[in-house]
Amino acid sequence: MKWIFFSYRLPPKPSKLRVYVWRQLKKMGAVSYQSVWVIPYMKNLLSDLESLAAHIEEYGGGSVLIEGKPIKKPEQERILKAFLEASTEEFQEIANKCDDFLKEIASEIARKNFIFAEVEENEEDLEKLKKWIKKADERHLVKNPLRKLVAQKLKQCERALEDFSLRVYEHSQSKKKVKLNKNQ
Repeated sequence: MKWIFFSYRLPPKPSKLRVYVWRQLKKMGAVSYQSVWVIPYMKNLLSDLESLAAHIEEYGGGSVLIEGKPIKKPEQERILKAFLEASTEEFQEIANKCDDFLKEIASEIARKNFIFAEVEENEEDLEKLKKWIKKADERHLVKNPLRKLVAQKLKQCERALEDFSLRVYEHSQSKKKVKLNKNQ
């Protein structure tokens, strides 16, 4: 597999520049490996790294971009392992957030909090999870067994929200019937 190796130096201040560069690298899916950042070779990622390098230079820093492959197979395996660990950490966090979502829905049902505002809030939370999963899929190019678990948990979240929405709807309809009966 071909990789892009990226190393950079920045002036000590402003520190926000260091954070900016780190965030950009993480968004691309790069991993820090033995004091160099590594990312799978793809033209769009190379272009992103070139833009980041130009940004670094604007602030008085410098960088080096190298494309290539490790010479020894164990190095390749260690790099792949670093990518797997990075994606495992993120997919585990997403799975935990899915569990939190399911607990929230169960809590609303237990409290009989059948109001439309809760449906909307939970729809927004579910959309955030879906966007996060999409970003994680784009950034993690090494297959991870946890991704399948995340897909299953997302389906559970969708079903739970559908069930909760139906309960809210039925509750709102039963309240209308009660009002109609009182007015007659």
